[in-house]
Amino acid sequence: MARGAAPRPARILTEPGTACLGADVNTNAVREQLLRRREELRQRAHDASADLRHESDPLSADFAEQVTQRENDDVLGAISDSARVELEQVEQALRRLAAGRYGICVVCGEEIEPERLVAVPYADRCYACAERAASRATR
Repeated sequence: MARGAAPRPARILTEPGTACLGADVNTNAVREQLLRRREELRQRAHDASADLRHESDPLSADFAEQVTQRENDDVLGAISDSARVELEQVEQALRRLAAGRYGICVVCGEEIEPERLVAVPYADRCYACAERAASRATR
């Protein structure tokens, strides 16, 4: 992007007559999709936390059964952590959408590929910047 130029919003095909960001992003549809995902993730995190607290299934008195329950707790903890991470990404996407910055890479300022936004609506980086970050993380 040229220095000082305003970022261009992502281009996602929409139905005629819908509210759009720029010319091509249906902000209402994106917002609704993100809000639905946020509720799903909140429910998943809540359910996993309740299961971890053994609210409906207290720890067994049998030691072997407790071992199995504790192993399940590890899985539930991972599910809860994953839901909370994705929930934060969705919240950030909703904030970018409200601020008019949805579809703009937070690293390079270029447009995020529309196909990427369709696949991962809360994506905050273009493909190239996401790949660079992933390759650094695996080193």
